[in-house]
Amino acid sequence: MSARPPRPSSPLSAPGADRRVFLSSLLGLAAAAGLSGCAGASAAGTRSREDLSAPLSDTVPKGTELKVASYQGVQQLQFKLAGLTGLPFTVSDWVNIGAGPDVINAFRAKSLDVGNNAGIPPIQAHFQGLDAKIVAIGITRKPNYLFATKPGSDIRSVQDFKGRKLAFSQGQAQGVVLLRALKRAGIAYGDVKLVPLTSNQFLTALQAGQVDIAPLANSQAPAYLKQYGQKGAHTIATDVVDLLNLLWAPSSVLADRAKAAAVAAYIPRWAKGQVWAYEHPDAWNEEFYVKTQNLTLDQARSITALANKPLFPPSWDEAIKWEQETADLLAEGGFVKGFKVGSLFDRRFEALAARAVPAEYRR
Repeated sequence: MSARPPRPSSPLSAPGADRRVFLSSLLGLAAAAGLSGCAGASAAGTRSREDLSAPLSDTVPKGTELKVASYQGVQQLQFKLAGLTGLPFTVSDWVNIGAGPDVINAFRAKSLDVGNNAGIPPIQAHFQGLDAKIVAIGITRKPNYLFATKPGSDIRSVQDFKGRKLAFSQGQAQGVVLLRALKRAGIAYGDVKLVPLTSNQFLTALQAGQVDIAPLANSQAPAYLKQYGQKGAHTIATDVVDLLNLLWAPSSVLADRAKAAAVAAYIPRWAKGQVWAYEHPDAWNEEFYVKTQNLTLDQARSITALANKPLFPPSWDEAIKWEQETADLLAEGGFVKGFKVGSLFDRRFEALAARAVPAEYRR
């Protein structure tokens, strides 16, 4: 894996196109805007390092508002079912947004204050010059993703990925899961064809045979197999995990003492909502998967059977180590420039999630 890989190719991109130009386009950022963002972020970064040294306020000033990510309405539903209402600030918008590139763009547009992602989007944001910080960490010990094949595929293991077309999203967790799986299997980038797509294009690409393999969330697999399993589509499980489930926010938000206090008040409820869903799988299956995702109860149960127990570490040391390994893996492939990831973490918020949950969820 030490050799620089060939650039991902795609039927949608011109041969020989520069990877960074493509990725900039993929994320909806024109090159000029990206350069402007880098310059702006550099100046903002100097200010925010000073502003972010201030202690967090214990109270949220009246009238404080936040725009919070809630993909597929998960957050509002957890809060409602768990009785976690009465926030000490106003949520001016629950934004139905989840994919890392979309969150980054929303941060830039100031249409989102707090996002919920895996570990890769903050690395990608840093690479693009967006100054943002991680404010809460959840640890996942079991795989959240598996690999799905196109219909009629004869692929049965990761070793069979050699010479195949693999759906690859650099800026999302699915991309890093794929890279880690390839590295563990001893497969070089040059032995596969990485097809650059965003995760919301994976299912269509599989169905159309544009790719042989795509990493899917555990929650996506039942519906895909129900439709294409009889046509020869199947899944390949691995023990590769995407360790981090995190909250993050632009430094400009965290430099605002009122908004930072609101974020600090939000974090314990975010943690408690996940614990409630984990402890009440029957209710969560019915209220979320069946009523909002149109899955059968059996499909819902198959998903929750794979669910990770929510874990919120009092110390972020393991998370920082993992994030560094991820950044190094991307840098090794030439996808980002190497850097020390400690700058991505605002450790003023470090223990807030862990303090909010029972001891069995603190690890």
